[in-house]
Amino acid sequence: MLGPLLGWLAFFALVSAQQGWKAALSRLFPQVSTPVFERETLLALTAQHLQLTGLSMLLVLAAGLTLGLWATRRRGQPFLPLVGNLTTVGQTFPPVAVLFLALPILGFGPRAAILALFAYALLPVTRGVILGLQSVPADVQDAARGLGLSERERLWRLEWPAALPSTLAGIRTALVLTVATATLAPLVGTGGLGVPIIAGLGADNLALILEGAVPVALLALLCDWTLRVLERSLTPWAMQT
Repeated sequence: MLGPLLGWLAFFALVSAQQGWKAALSRLFPQVSTPVFERETLLALTAQHLQLTGLSMLLVLAAGLTLGLWATRRRGQPFLPLVGNLTTVGQTFPPVAVLFLALPILGFGPRAAILALFAYALLPVTRGVILGLQSVPADVQDAARGLGLSERERLWRLEWPAALPSTLAGIRTALVLTVATATLAPLVGTGGLGVPIIAGLGADNLALILEGAVPVALLALLCDWTLRVLERSLTPWAMQT
């Protein structure tokens, strides 16, 4: 994990260099009078973006892991198609539509943004858990029952290790989607790296757009890289197949 750790340190050093961004963007776009967003520092916007992403992912993990686990147990299996359909609906609607549908209920602020991000990222996590838990062949399950393993023992000793690779892959996909989609949060009055992007689009200011877009792209790549390294560390058996 040393590589991702150094990557995160370099990323935070980059977004902390406010004057460096201003100098670089001023040189690239000399005709622009406002090369950087001046109401908030880039580091503060990054912190807001990470907070929004983190809260959304906590809800996604809590709901996705619980739904996936419940839908593959005996009591939940009759509802498995319903769980699949409900989680798919979240990605059927564009995040912008979910944002504006949430406005009359939740109003402007982070709650509407978190709801949209939650709905959009729930599918990969839930599907990863379900596919992983269902990947154990029936004959292996029968052999485990024959050995006298209870349902709980089969879950933790047999099914969960098999489900871990696809679960981690689903979490990684959901995290990258959340980081990227969180740029829409300023549309409902929330901060984050989408603030300079939307301000730049409104003012036809490419410098502002780049100030938000470059850190978002780097953040998404860094999150993907970090979780890939974590996957290799936690599931070495899956990497050998």
